[in-house]
Amino acid sequence: MHEPVAGSPGQDAPEGPAASTPTKGRPWYGDRVLLATIPAVLALDQVTKAIVRATLYRGESWPADGFFRFTHGTNSGSAFGFFPNQTTLLIVASVIAIGFLIYFYRTYSPPSTLLRLAIGLQLGGAVGNLTDRLRLGAVVDFMDVGPWPIFNVADSSIVVGMVLLVMILSSGKKRPNPSDVRMDDAAGGDETIR
Repeated sequence: MHEPVAGSPGQDAPEGPAASTPTKGRPWYGDRVLLATIPAVLALDQVTKAIVRATLYRGESWPADGFFRFTHGTNSGSAFGFFPNQTTLLIVASVIAIGFLIYFYRTYSPPSTLLRLAIGLQLGGAVGNLTDRLRLGAVVDFMDVGPWPIFNVADSSIVVGMVLLVMILSSGKKRPNPSDVRMDDAAGGDETIR
């Protein structure tokens, strides 16, 4: 049984706890991708909602007809109108979701740029809708597309971020675990990593 020497030609860097958890201890607010994505989504969300509140009466649509319209609506519940008038419950749920996303970011390894973008999109959207609930008691919606319930930039950002996250997690390659070693007796005891 031959042990490879770390750093020898043809050998990769050692894979251990230090190599597999590069984000542990690193603050999420020091990540450039998150620092760009979260404020951009939040600003776009809040500016578009302010424009809708300033230009359309509640329930008014522009144009009046068509597959895609801007319709000023409010939602005191969650997505698709579930849990109406449960603002306090939804504020607590939003804070928990934001905390979970930060925890996931800090524990997932390695955090690719696409993964960080997905988390940033979800965090920006969650903070945008949470801001509405805290300030207005309900979320402002305005994108009215065909038969879909009316939604906003924050909702879109959360959905895109979730789709990206699912794609990343479902197609990600599992890192080999150095402790998952099999002895091949027929080959004279050579170690192979599964």
